[in-house]
Amino acid sequence: MKSFNYHSAKDSKEASKLSSSNSAFLAGGMTTIPSMKLGLASYKDIIDIKGIKKLSGIKVSGKSVIIGATTKHVEVANSKDVKKAIPSLALLAEGIGDPQVRNRGTIGGSIANNDPSADYPSACVALDAIVHTNERKIEASKFFKGMFETALKKGELIEAIEFKVPEKSSYQKHPNPASRYAVVGVYVAKHKNGTIVAVTGAKPCVYNDKDLSKALDSNFSANSISGMKLKSSDMNSDIHASAEYRANLVVIQAKKAVEAC
Repeated sequence: MKSFNYHSAKDSKEASKLSSSNSAFLAGGMTTIPSMKLGLASYKDIIDIKGIKKLSGIKVSGKSVIIGATTKHVEVANSKDVKKAIPSLALLAEGIGDPQVRNRGTIGGSIANNDPSADYPSACVALDAIVHTNERKIEASKFFKGMFETALKKGELIEAIEFKVPEKSSYQKHPNPASRYAVVGVYVAKHKNGTIVAVTGAKPCVYNDKDLSKALDSNFSANSISGMKLKSSDMNSDIHASAEYRANLVVIQAKKAVEAC
């Protein structure tokens, strides 16, 4: 690991001011620290944001659940308010990684990293979330741009994520047995204005499968999507699953999600 300058920011304004073209914000560090130790990433400045109280906590209203960026996965999983408002979101958090990851990793870090197989991005898309930063509000549908790529600008800091409370929802995934990352994960959310089927793990970036969404809008039942064949040409293919297998898994997990709603 190369040497770097460590900073502890007292608020978002200071954190943003300390950032540079070669810096990283640090909360849980579940991706940043291993990447640095393995030599996959190096930074001149590391800006610790764990001490910024404004960035942590959960607020629930009748229409939304707002979660601070440095809120840990275990806090989301154990929150009685989240379990009542959006049970599927609490269950998603409970299934992330292992106890060590859940007790250190943060929701903001996961979303900012945008790993192709991460769970939270699917929740953001399915629950029509709004990402609050220190500069603006970004709709989830416009936030995730590509593999490890988001709409965040340099120095822009996620402060909170606002999820819309759906009529019903469920997240189902086929996990990698070692890492618990999603080989394929499908988050189905039925809203008053339509259904969103967000898929993670299948392609380089989380996406809304509009074919599945359209079918469920017409008839919200597992039977309506049973037997559907998805194109596999742009699906991920690796040692864990071929593109064709992933395409089939998307439909299987989507059916499970609908049945669990």
